[in-house]
Amino acid sequence: MDMLMCSELILNNDGSVYHLKLHPEDIADTIIVVGDPNRVPLISKHFDKISVTKSNREFITHTGYIGKKHVSVMSTGIGVDNIDIVFNELDILSAIDLKSRTVKETKRTFKIIRLGTTGGLNDKINVDDILFSRYAIGIDGVPHHYKYDLNLFEQKLSQEFAQKTNWSKKLAEPYAVKSSDFLWNHMYEDQFNKGITLTMNGFYAPQGRSIRIPLSQPDILKKSDCILFNNLQVSNIEMETAGLYAFGKIFNHEVISLSTVLANRITGLFSSNPSKSIEKLINFALSKIESL
Repeated sequence: MDMLMCSELILNNDGSVYHLKLHPEDIADTIIVVGDPNRVPLISKHFDKISVTKSNREFITHTGYIGKKHVSVMSTGIGVDNIDIVFNELDILSAIDLKSRTVKETKRTFKIIRLGTTGGLNDKINVDDILFSRYAIGIDGVPHHYKYDLNLFEQKLSQEFAQKTNWSKKLAEPYAVKSSDFLWNHMYEDQFNKGITLTMNGFYAPQGRSIRIPLSQPDILKKSDCILFNNLQVSNIEMETAGLYAFGKIFNHEVISLSTVLANRITGLFSSNPSKSIEKLINFALSKIESL
């Protein structure tokens, strides 16, 4: 087997992966990911036992048990560029022998559940609702740096998005990806909203916010409202889900994203109690994860 070079597979002095500072035994096969590092202890406080706490930069990991279920919670920071780091290093932990720097014959498959916050794009979606992302559309371009099977992605959805929004050729080509069927069937309940998530590569102009500088594409959110794919509409906007789904398909891990709706961009409302809304999402997700 070919040995991976030190400049490509970067390890710390203790043999852990470069950014996450984790060894393979530090991470469970079921992983909750959150953007905000401060949300990690909000989740791990529900664990019956915490066996690992590691942190480096914005990447904080707590691993422990809910009953007999081995589970980790990890913060990714903001954006798909960070998701690229997280997924590559998780995949290194799953597929690479760090001592020999060679690919293992047997690889671990992670079940990755994102618990996020989001803004609704439909007046039927209430603030503080829980929303599941069945599909996600990304506009960051990061997955295009990888050679992957195009059939893993939803080409018709990305093409419709580009057409309906008159997508500028100055920007990266949109991509669209579906959530894990396995995790969807286990976690989704009919009482919750579901839809297509827009994952944008910025918080202000990319999400249609103009404070002082005019927008180059001011009507993206309005035009996205016309999209209908497999009887689902564009439902919400945030900054990570499409990247998670894309790398889940590319690296062959199971991924799902569910969020609490803290704001509604159509009605202009914002949650009066975000902490309570986030706690409701955490409690629901943990009840499902324990039986995975």
